[in-house]
Amino acid sequence: MMGRVTISTNCGEDSTYVSNIFIDEYMQDANGTEIKVYLFLLRMMSSNLPTSVPALADKFNQTEADVIRSLKYWEKKGLISLEYDVSQNLTGIHMEDIVAQSKRRYGRRKTDSLPDTQAPVPEPIHQIPASISAVPDIQAHPTLPERPNYSASVLKSFKQSEGSSLLFIAEQYFGRTLNANEMSIVYYIHDELGFSDDLLDYLMQYCVDNHKKDFRYMEKVAINWNQTGIKTPKQARAEIFKHDSDVLTIMKALGMENSPTEKEASFIKTWRGELGFSMEIILEACDRTVMATQRNRIRYCDKILRSWHENNVSTREDIARLDANFTADLAKKRSRASGTTIDTRLRSSESSIRLGVPQNRFNQFQQNTYDFAELEKKLLDN
Repeated sequence: MMGRVTISTNCGEDSTYVSNIFIDEYMQDANGTEIKVYLFLLRMMSSNLPTSVPALADKFNQTEADVIRSLKYWEKKGLISLEYDVSQNLTGIHMEDIVAQSKRRYGRRKTDSLPDTQAPVPEPIHQIPASISAVPDIQAHPTLPERPNYSASVLKSFKQSEGSSLLFIAEQYFGRTLNANEMSIVYYIHDELGFSDDLLDYLMQYCVDNHKKDFRYMEKVAINWNQTGIKTPKQARAEIFKHDSDVLTIMKALGMENSPTEKEASFIKTWRGELGFSMEIILEACDRTVMATQRNRIRYCDKILRSWHENNVSTREDIARLDANFTADLAKKRSRASGTTIDTRLRSSESSIRLGVPQNRFNQFQQNTYDFAELEKKLLDN
């Protein structure tokens, strides 16, 4: 039997302060994702750093919908308040002063009016900028039933019938034989959530492409797509790119404020995937595109990046090397062109009449053959 444990610390200044009230009264009712999100917001606040829903989702291996649910949970509890622009895009997260639940007015915003008997509301501690596109109203969707515990006979029947091709594709994508729990997730997505074979195929491809080989993550994405009303791979691609911060950054760098079309998104996907360029290199190509043309910027940028790919560009130093080589080659061509022009001018100073060569209409007449010495003698004699 263990007795009391003494806790000591060697923590320095590089620490994040967490209120005891949060630990004593709020943490026990929150789930793991909600706690992680709140603690990470405190961490960003203490370091005066920005964050975003995609960044939080990626860090904790959650979907963006899970992160948004967590933000709305803490807003409802009054620990944060969310700020939106006129288009309902999330632009700021205010970390509110935390007080005991007995004194908390849930859902309070800093602009709410208070009874005279209540103490003034403290100013927000900090605001965390949030580079996030439109936030879906997750709470408006009905709650889906939890995934059943499928029996071995049900999974076997699924594997031997309509699920055989899906499970085979999943094993190819994830590079391993699926266990019973993983097969049950595939069956749940196909049977309960009503995903077509094509949509489920695209879902698996999307997870693997984003280095998410956890089937629980795939299940969360599937639930989110189901609640959003996604039925086809095309709709899924549109939803993904609409909330992809990198894609939105690239579109803005090209001077395009609209959400990308499927064709535009396919170009950007190729730049990041097939060509393997970093955002730094892609944005450099975008800058050059904007300075060069007002039309067909996506295709123009694609030509730049494909040219760089052929020349094994991966850093800014590689681009500088290509620029220097191009400038040197251009100087040589201009030098050769200048020499050719001089030679042409020298040749043009000679007689333009050539034997056996047809003359143009300006010199196809009999040339005068005056003897100027004889004419001068005659003038003097007169």
